[in-house]
Amino acid sequence: EEEERVWEGRGMAASEICEEVEVVIVGAGIAGLATALALKRVGAKRVLVLEKAPELRSTGAALALFPNAWRALAALGVVHKLNPLYPAFQRARVTNFITGATQEITFGKAGSSEEGVRSVHRRVLLETLAEELAPETVRFSTKITSIDTQSPKDAASGVVLHLNDGTVIRAKVLIGCDGMHSMVAHWLGLSNPVDSGRGAVRGLAVFPDGHGLTREFQQLLGKNERAGFTPMNDKEIFWFVTNRSKPSDREIGRDPELILKHVTESMAKDFPSWFLEVVRHADPSSLSWAPLMLRLPWDVVVGPTHKGNVTVAGDAFHPMTPDLGQGGCAALEDAVVLGRNMAACLHLDGSVDKERAVGCLANYVAERRWRVARLIVGSFLSGWMQQGGSGWWEWGVKFVRDSAFYRFLFPKMVASIMDYDCGSLPT
Repeated sequence: EEEERVWEGRGMAASEICEEVEVVIVGAGIAGLATALALKRVGAKRVLVLEKAPELRSTGAALALFPNAWRALAALGVVHKLNPLYPAFQRARVTNFITGATQEITFGKAGSSEEGVRSVHRRVLLETLAEELAPETVRFSTKITSIDTQSPKDAASGVVLHLNDGTVIRAKVLIGCDGMHSMVAHWLGLSNPVDSGRGAVRGLAVFPDGHGLTREFQQLLGKNERAGFTPMNDKEIFWFVTNRSKPSDREIGRDPELILKHVTESMAKDFPSWFLEVVRHADPSSLSWAPLMLRLPWDVVVGPTHKGNVTVAGDAFHPMTPDLGQGGCAALEDAVVLGRNMAACLHLDGSVDKERAVGCLANYVAERRWRVARLIVGSFLSGWMQQGGSGWWEWGVKFVRDSAFYRFLFPKMVASIMDYDCGSLPT
């Protein structure tokens, strides 16, 4: 195939500029920036992050970070910059607005600085990670046109990236952090993510004079729709709405007016008026709609998630639905585990031992694949259950959800996730 062309035997055009680096990371999202920072912390030199957008992107407005993610941020050395901005909340309330029944879920121990969940502005998280990197680490407005190997059929020989501006970059290691539609994952041979059958709208509501809500996560359950929101601070509320998606939903694209109309007149039209008021306060630039996608767990466990000196992290590795709030958390875990394993293949001068890198990347994948496969399964089942199931067993699913899921099953799932520790980085 075109993407499997090799470097040897191919001459460079006179207009091409050739660069050589140790590691190339594709994508400057959470996974890409955190991985670059982890490599910096363990002493790697000449690490380059390629991002096709002209600046840091923050689609999704905000995300919840559980204690497992905060442990990863502590290992990366940035937790002290974020903790003061986002106090933890230990409680969530789930209300079925059709029946009026309300259930309460707790996250950790009240008053403990080590437990609970914090909602974080996605842009603030990205900027915090980027500030720790040298300015020349991230290169924006860069598109990769092809991925080659330096020797025929030998990914361990290093990679050659061809960019749309004619630049050619040789690297000893390539890490794809380029999202669920990853070019690197495709090059490895990973199957495409599949649609869960649900879609979600996310937004950030702004109340200049304050919203007056208590600091807790609230969720609303309808017939086949679900919504949630949490205060970010005294003036901002992050919210989302999910439902079973239809082909026509894709027509709203990224148009803020169409998205807002879709929520108020379709997705959440039967929701309480006070929630619709939150939606109408949304900052238009924060609105986004997307289908909820996932990679099949067996593809993560047995699929080609690494080849030679090439691997993937974050959504390029394990896209999952957001129903356990673990997409960004898992990406941060990936970065620490990958950095720790890569440390074993670095020379004293920060250069990469190309031969040893093969085993380091294999160890990283072995450490991560079962963890993230369980997160994919748990997230999908959690979302399916909370949404109320589908088909002939819908009534039974809703009965279990309202009588036992939030009371017994969901807290155990969350506790097992929060207890995970990705470990530290060697100094």
